[in-house]
Amino acid sequence: MMIDRKIIWQEAKDYFNITLGLMLYTFGFTVFLLPYEIVTGGIAGIGAIVFYATKFPVQWTFFIINAVLIVAALKELGIKFLAKTIYATIVITVMLDLAQKIVEMPDGTFYKLMGEGNDFMSLIIGCMLTGTSLAIVFLNNGSTGGTDIIAAVVNKYYNVSLGKGLIMVDLVIIGSCLTIDSFGLFPQRCQMVVFGLCTMFIECTMLDYVMSVQRQSVQFFIFSHKYNEIASAITKKTDHTLTILDGHGWYTGKEMKVICLLAKKSESVLIFRLIKMIDPRAFVSQSSVIGVYGEGFDQIKVKVKKEKAKEHEQITTSPEE
Repeated sequence: MMIDRKIIWQEAKDYFNITLGLMLYTFGFTVFLLPYEIVTGGIAGIGAIVFYATKFPVQWTFFIINAVLIVAALKELGIKFLAKTIYATIVITVMLDLAQKIVEMPDGTFYKLMGEGNDFMSLIIGCMLTGTSLAIVFLNNGSTGGTDIIAAVVNKYYNVSLGKGLIMVDLVIIGSCLTIDSFGLFPQRCQMVVFGLCTMFIECTMLDYVMSVQRQSVQFFIFSHKYNEIASAITKKTDHTLTILDGHGWYTGKEMKVICLLAKKSESVLIFRLIKMIDPRAFVSQSSVIGVYGEGFDQIKVKVKKEKAKEHEQITTSPEE
């Protein structure tokens, strides 16, 4: 029963944070990007390009592509990811519809918060908000659909960040604006592409930055005679396992136990508080690590050839001569 409650609480927390992320995305898009007609990537960009080239309705392009990607998410990313993706898609559709009605003026144009001629400043602010919001959604095991699903699938199997995954997809979408005569003369199309590239860079940079900050890990070495109490408190409060190393003081010549611990950077304050409560005189070393892979942290995303795996399996399972 306790496990079920914990799972339910975690799922409710994910949906709550996803909703906050979608609200932030809606605010950034409708207030800073939409009124200035700034080009963005994603499925909406594909729908617009297909419409200008073939007159095929945007909404049907959007629906078909998202339907295919959602099926892919079900197979590759699991039912939980699919459920949250459908939830996010529905919520963001409703939010965008309501937000556009709020910022729309009586003459049909949108209110420009930054004023006329401040397109680039509005682009920077809007993309910082949308990039942060996408990171919030991804960190809570969700997706806004569209190209986010492609980036998440790539991130699952390869050591490619979500931001880089979105860059690769959006680069093709934005660059194709150069071939659409309906966007105006060639200089105007070039300007739209440049603005689109700026949106892509800023948004993906913010996405990677926020996610890397949240996922950043640290390594602790804790020297204390009360290592048993400290180890028990840390494992109880953080659910982390740790390792006790044998140490030897060079100056004192005494044996000393050393606690080796890998944890999230966000847990550092809690760990320091526990150490200080138990042994204020403990000697603690904290250092940042580039990456931590394994249970409770990130997965190892390196492909192993089947031939190599079979060869290694035969070596490890063969009897000693």
